Amino acid sequence: MIAETVCSAVSAAGLGIAAVTAYRKRFLAAARIAAYSLVPIGLVLTGVVEWVAGIAFKPSVWIGFVLLGAAWLLFVTTRAVERRRGTTREERKAARRAGENERIAPAGAAPSLRPAAGEQRPGTRSGAKPGGTGKAEPGDDFSDIEAILKKHGL
Repeated sequence: MIAETVCSAVSAAGLGIAAVTAYRKRFLAAARIAAYSLVPIGLVLTGVVEWVAGIAFKPSVWIGFVLLGAAWLLFVTTRAVERRRGTTREERKAARRAGENERIAPAGAAPSLRPAAGEQRPGTRSGAKPGGTGKAEPGDDFSDIEAILKKHGL
């Protein structure tokens, strides 16, 4: 009831403004204002305002909107996870058919960082003792930096 009254008042005020605008010999602007001011009363007479007011004040409608939002969020999240894995649905189905239970690695997967048997870990010196104290020997603490500077001619 209040919404219909407000819409009627807005339409009446708009038509009044349109009349004043037409009095000032701005007929095109007056016609446009009159058209805009007739929309609210038209919505009241067609029942749209009552329908919108019924939707806005029903808790079940808002619960429905929340459920639709949750469904949309689940769709978006699962799609993002699927893209992040780098696999498609068809690839996973083919892997299941082949009997593989392991996750398929993406095409650009990094190799293992563990050294192979008999290989030296990167960043360790050949003379370093495993399980050492981590202290550098005297005179040896800047040798890496000096080598880099000499390599670049500095």
